[in-house]
Amino acid sequence: MCGRYSIYESMDHYLKELAPRQLVINGYDLWPVEQYNVAPSTRVQIIRPAGKGLSVDKVKWGWAPFWAKGKRPDPINARVETLMTGKFFNQLWPDGRVLAPANGWFEWVKDSNDPKKKQPYFITLKEQTPMFFAGLAEVHEGLEPDERDGFVIITAASDEGMVDIHDRKPIVLAPEHAREWIDPETSAERAKEIAMGHCRPATDFHWYKVSKAVGSVRNQGPELVEPLAGASDGDE
Repeated sequence: MCGRYSIYESMDHYLKELAPRQLVINGYDLWPVEQYNVAPSTRVQIIRPAGKGLSVDKVKWGWAPFWAKGKRPDPINARVETLMTGKFFNQLWPDGRVLAPANGWFEWVKDSNDPKKKQPYFITLKEQTPMFFAGLAEVHEGLEPDERDGFVIITAASDEGMVDIHDRKPIVLAPEHAREWIDPETSAERAKEIAMGHCRPATDFHWYKVSKAVGSVRNQGPELVEPLAGASDGDE
């Protein structure tokens, strides 16, 4: 998975799809999020369990344990194949499970005629419903952001036609599995099953070419997720 994604609806839009009858214990406004070009180290909304309800928090995309800080940029993704057995994320697994709501993510594909040129694609669900990326996070309560806070998105190997776009994909969960993922009562074994076996299949998605303007983190706006003029829309 490449390092950009998009979340632009209001948080209410995602929460109604995820858990319409569940209490959200902290306040959030009803204005659209409008983060069309989320980049690493950006603070962006995630959803996590809190008490008997859910909490929406703005957290930095990227996390590393204290002993790895400063050695390299904080990772933004965690490979599902190794996160549960390696030591890097054992501080977060399994109790740090969170969701990163989104509308889609971006990938760059090399030009077969010129490897130096890359074309960005936007990948979204065919039915245009909210996405929920499975993630892990460290979040401390407080009025100000804690420097230790951060989150990562869990990725898996791509399947079917999506392999042509990138060999990795974020684990996107359907609402029923997303609810289980952040339920504190869900066992570590069941959470592992969800992560390993319930990512939505490639057939649920479509992707299309978008403007190269997304390559600059300074660019934000709905035009970034619109199909490139003259390009065919779909999953080809």
